[in-house]
Amino acid sequence: MTGIVILYRMTPTISPTENPRTQPSVAPPATSKISRSTTWIIVPAYNEATRLGNTLNKLCQAGDYQVVVVDDGSKDDTAEAAARWPVHVLRHPINCGQGAAIQTGIDYALSRGAEVLVTFDGDGQHDAREIERLLEPLRNGVADVVLGSRFLGGTIKMPASRHALLVAATWYTRLTTRLSVTDTHNGFRAFTREAAMQVRIRHPRMAHASEILEEIARRGLRWVEAPVTIRYTEETLAKGQSGWDAIRIAGQLMLGRLVR
Repeated sequence: MTGIVILYRMTPTISPTENPRTQPSVAPPATSKISRSTTWIIVPAYNEATRLGNTLNKLCQAGDYQVVVVDDGSKDDTAEAAARWPVHVLRHPINCGQGAAIQTGIDYALSRGAEVLVTFDGDGQHDAREIERLLEPLRNGVADVVLGSRFLGGTIKMPASRHALLVAATWYTRLTTRLSVTDTHNGFRAFTREAAMQVRIRHPRMAHASEILEEIARRGLRWVEAPVTIRYTEETLAKGQSGWDAIRIAGQLMLGRLVR
């Protein structure tokens, strides 16, 4: 996936003044290498020129994180909108899918020494103030991956149809992965460097969210969930998954198991 990626523009992050497997029997000690400067926020973006600025503004205000935006072959000015902020900007010359964009961002961050990687949607659904909530279990050494859960946290203006679709997807994932997750397709998650190096995303499009959970189960990574808030708008709902998308994703995952 990363072979077709070009570096569009990178602006060094400006450091602001200080801003306010089955569970092993013995957890490893907390690491001191995890800090805001070694925490990278991966923001996949496709045709998000009008909303990306607000997302990056909140991320920059949230702390001295390294932020990399991956413009996934947008037809609008997404890359230009990102380049106005003190963030790293990468661009796919063609649209490859959100899974491919996330893997591109992960590879880029790992190559630059990231110790923690957080995936964060560019459309404004997530709350940047909740990043530290996801990082705490990683800092304490009790998990390799932290998964955001809207069902442990909260939602704003989520339609009943979307709720039903997500519940069905969660039960499907529980059956296929044996992971007792409460939220399946949540793009807000955090990985240690070691976990990010093990979890490889091969499904370039929306099936990647379920694939990540399969990888966690297959590799025996320690995981926990953290409550997060998801905000819905007409625009985000229009870009979200339909019932047919969910069926297609399930088919892609089943095919992936057969050819693995």
